[in-house]
Amino acid sequence: MESAGKQVGVVFGTIGTTNFKIAITDPTVKRNDYVQARHEECGFVLGQVGEVQRETDLTIANAQRISTGEQVTVGEQFSGVVNIIGFRDENNVLQVPRTPFKAGDSVSVAEEKLIRGVLGLKTDIETGAYIGMLKGHPIRVYLDINNLVQKHVSILAKTGGGKSYMVGVFIEELLKRMVPVVVIDPHGEYSSLMHPNLNERDQKFMGRFGVRPRGYAEQIVEFSPDTTINTFSLPLKFDETNLDVKDILDLTGMKSSGPHVGIIQHAVKSLKEIAEDYSLHDLIQVIREDKNAAKWAIVNSLEYLEGTGLFGEAPTRPSDLVKEGKTAIVNLKGISPDIQELVVTRVLKKLFEGRKLGKIPALMVVIEEAHNFCPQVGQALCSGVLKTVASEGRKFGLGLCVVTQRPAKIDKNVLSQCNTQMILKVTNPNDLKAITQSIEGLVPGMDEDIQRLPIGVAIVSGGSLTSPIQVEIRVRETQHGGTSVDILQKKQAGAAPGAPSVLPAAPDMPGAPQGVEPAAEAAPATGAAAPKEVSPSTVFDNESPIVEEQETDLDYDDSEVETDESTESERKKKDRDPELEDG
Repeated sequence: MESAGKQVGVVFGTIGTTNFKIAITDPTVKRNDYVQARHEECGFVLGQVGEVQRETDLTIANAQRISTGEQVTVGEQFSGVVNIIGFRDENNVLQVPRTPFKAGDSVSVAEEKLIRGVLGLKTDIETGAYIGMLKGHPIRVYLDINNLVQKHVSILAKTGGGKSYMVGVFIEELLKRMVPVVVIDPHGEYSSLMHPNLNERDQKFMGRFGVRPRGYAEQIVEFSPDTTINTFSLPLKFDETNLDVKDILDLTGMKSSGPHVGIIQHAVKSLKEIAEDYSLHDLIQVIREDKNAAKWAIVNSLEYLEGTGLFGEAPTRPSDLVKEGKTAIVNLKGISPDIQELVVTRVLKKLFEGRKLGKIPALMVVIEEAHNFCPQVGQALCSGVLKTVASEGRKFGLGLCVVTQRPAKIDKNVLSQCNTQMILKVTNPNDLKAITQSIEGLVPGMDEDIQRLPIGVAIVSGGSLTSPIQVEIRVRETQHGGTSVDILQKKQAGAAPGAPSVLPAAPDMPGAPQGVEPAAEAAPATGAAAPKEVSPSTVFDNESPIVEEQETDLDYDDSEVETDESTESERKKKDRDPELEDG
């Protein structure tokens, strides 16, 4: 956009207190640009350009003459609608004028100070998370980290819309501010945060956004329930000693009423009378001796738990996962969905209890593929604890960041608890409907903007922001681990026929960037040249460090899909507890 203060239009026509029309004098003005106008009572007021129109005097007859090759002079003029955002009064409260502007008032490009002040954009680098630049303006966007942790975050995008890239940027900012983070990572994407971004395409954007390649290996520790698959992870184990009735009900998904509750209570009481400590195996043996036939459903469920391998003699404590300045990644790559649900249930419960008792520091929990762990239709094992964290976690300093490419499939009670939203491109009608119905602060027509977002641009709303804004997401400092795998590789110049192309690094080997030998990764650590600086005022309207990934055209009618998902969830539960319903 042009420099601040330059006139771009004049007020005309019917003028309201929420919007007004302008005759545009600068044809470079675009939809969503920020402008200012001086009000006789309020001083400068911030507005945002809505619809822009080009009006011409070309008639049908003249259009037909043009089609035959005849030269015709066409007169044209531009007009637009400016939606009023407001101004700050002497108490720094956002206000809107109570009387209309005057016809003939000048409208100009908004100054940065006015934009920041009215929109609530923070300039405090110490407590702000730098996520990118305000689209169309050379203004950095910082989000208040305290607000993010206290009031929860959602990151939403279609498949390939840049969701994982955005999450990586967010976690980088938390790492730099030494905020403890626990990441539930179903696909093993985020171990790449350990390694600097050596992608050549990304590096050409780094000067513009003011970032440099950097890895955070010294601040990241990775855990996994299966270290044979995720070989660089530490083992994630849970304590099986002295499980109480509530623990067992949570882990098995059994209801809190019915004959099975009495059986478990009796078994726990019996074990406490004869031993100071008891194991899951001890509990199974005592329940086997019960005379009630309902015991077999419980035995089956407990034997299933015992066979998962999640319980061990050296359990992972909440204090192992949560440490000042550290990020713990729970890598669930290759783990079956039912085991993933068990892991998330136990981890979230322990973190929530740890925060309530003040045994661990305040933290942010990031949950990827959140629709799988708290579905709108059906019930996952971890649905209950996730809803509890969403509704109560903020009181205890347990922040939640839910990440999904299917907003329609995540529980709306969880989504609506997220005060700050980062929404990238979404095109599925059901997902758009879920977003507009569950998220506060989105203005009418915003669903159309979400569909048309370029890759690499997000609508950010809530938190300290007074109005939704469009943000060009900054380039990542660390390597991106969520890239799609190409089935067919382009031939390299000069390669022999049939010779294999250079493949991208495997997901569990993030140190080998695409097209670079693993040994080359050490280059940045030994003083590699910084990427060429580019003026922050340079606006790349058609380029972004985020590349759109290929998607499938499979999910527009969700009604049958969600019903099938519910049925599948119930089937899995019955497989684990075949006699539970009879009991």
